[in-house]
Amino acid sequence: MRRMDDHRREHGQGIVAVLLDWAGTTIDHGSRAPATVFIDIFRRRGVAISVAEARGPMGMAKLDHIAAVASTPRVAQAWCEAHGRPPTRSDVEAMYHDFLPLQKEVLARSTVVIPGVIEAVAACRELGARIGSTTGYTRALMAIVAPLAAAQGYAPDVIVCADDVPEGRPAPWMNLRAAEALGASPLDRIIAVDDTAVGIEAGRNAGCITVAVTCTGNALGLSLEELSALSATDRALRLGVVEREFRAVGADHVIPSVSELPDLVRSLRA
Repeated sequence: MRRMDDHRREHGQGIVAVLLDWAGTTIDHGSRAPATVFIDIFRRRGVAISVAEARGPMGMAKLDHIAAVASTPRVAQAWCEAHGRPPTRSDVEAMYHDFLPLQKEVLARSTVVIPGVIEAVAACRELGARIGSTTGYTRALMAIVAPLAAAQGYAPDVIVCADDVPEGRPAPWMNLRAAEALGASPLDRIIAVDDTAVGIEAGRNAGCITVAVTCTGNALGLSLEELSALSATDRALRLGVVEREFRAVGADHVIPSVSELPDLVRSLRA
């Protein structure tokens, strides 16, 4: 086995790998696809949830996400009013069973690579970084997403899904599995990029450099068209709130989108 100092000499002090999230980070501007499905599966059971409630646990494995929404006090109370009892584990599992086919339908028409991602990934590769990815989607869902993204020019070297590991975010396992698959170390020279607080926590728990994206992801939740329609003042105010939220959970760096990632990688080479 090579010694760590040999590895460091080989790679210098530059970034050895970038681990990118999917929805809201590299595809699906605003991370809109999963939010709409979460709202739908609760509506089908007579419980209305808001967009904010649907987005709250975003980044988690989807079964855990549904359980987290169902356990919030307001949603649990609404469930009691609709069903005469609190939501159970069986209810959560039944909603997850409904979620998967609905999500597949939505993904088939919403997997669009975010502008600037393809060029940014190519630039990071030129800078010597291997490209991995992690996602709260299952392997079955990524079987739809990955080919659609590849057809547009985005294909990371490694994809680790929520059902590939014992526990999803904020546990570190997906990041660690991706680093292992890439053969990339040390962990403090790997960047984990995400658009959710739980994703940033997972990156920190893995010992990675964490980078949050603000404009394209779940926290802002806007399509490219909706983002472009904001006034400069409104945009600055909203992004300021999002950045503070990411800083509060410990993000090392905050950037508007993955398109600005190569500049950050260059700055971290020293």
